Amino acid sequence: MKMLGSPWTRFYSNSCCLCCHVRTGTIILGIWYLILNAVVLLIILSALTDPGQYHLAGTELSNDFEFMDDANMCIATAVSLLMILICAMATYGAYKQHAAWIIPFFCYQIFDFALNTLVAISILVYPNTVRDYLQQLPANFPYKEEIMSMNSTCLIVILLLCLSMTLAFKAYLISCVWNCYRYINNRNNSDVLVYITTNDTAVLLPSYDGPANGPGKDPPPPPPYVSA
Repeated sequence: MKMLGSPWTRFYSNSCCLCCHVRTGTIILGIWYLILNAVVLLIILSALTDPGQYHLAGTELSNDFEFMDDANMCIATAVSLLMILICAMATYGAYKQHAAWIIPFFCYQIFDFALNTLVAISILVYPNTVRDYLQQLPANFPYKEEIMSMNSTCLIVILLLCLSMTLAFKAYLISCVWNCYRYINNRNNSDVLVYITTNDTAVLLPSYDGPANGPGKDPPPPPPYVSA
């Protein structure tokens, strides 16, 4: 029966990071993403309360992009709040063993993996865009001059290697969350099956009083007494 199963069952495992259970790993991953998005939300709120320190002072286009900066801040705030909700749902679902609560976080992981894959493909197809993007960075960006002085081929190879490792790590995290979803789902289904089987067995068992008190069946007479 195991040979006839789905080929995806070979990738199913109850452990992740070689040391902990997939349920524990999903809880840790959800808390980690929750902390990161909370920090991002605090930075965005501090930018909204004091927008002067985040705007480019002394530039001619600062007033033209002021509305765009505010709009981007509002969108980033909404996205951060949504991500905090999704991460909290995943953490709660893994802790309380509710498989449906993990699905939004799993969908976010798939979406993030697809975006990073598109970035890697765009770098591979259009390598000149990397130089254009580096030239648009601010002059005080760390190590901008060192990166710009590198060979284009070496720069593309390093970026692709970094993106490949990032995609491999994200794929592993996706598999951990998916295995946690399957584990909780199978555990809940097995509990339901055991409950149904136990109830059916209890209902189908014959009554112990039935054969003894049934009509038309008198107890057998005692054996005749024979004196020695």
